Amino acid sequence: MNGTTRSNIKVGMAVAIVLKKDQRSGELTEGIVQNILTKSASHPHGIKVRLISGEVGRVKKVLDS
Repeated sequence: MNGTTRSNIKVGMAVAIVLKKDQRSGELTEGIVQNILTKSASHPHGIKVRLISGEVGRVKKVLDS
């Protein structure tokens, strides 16, 4: 699953996100979704989420379904 569709992402899922500071390098950060911040049904760069660790970024990969 990709991270561009909001319905693919649920609170408590393991995901890989790209942080704002890592957008140029594309480095991914893995974690568990605490909140879904994007309100629209989809976003071309990925749905923005907050991880339990407090980090905020756009979902690039959904690690569990």
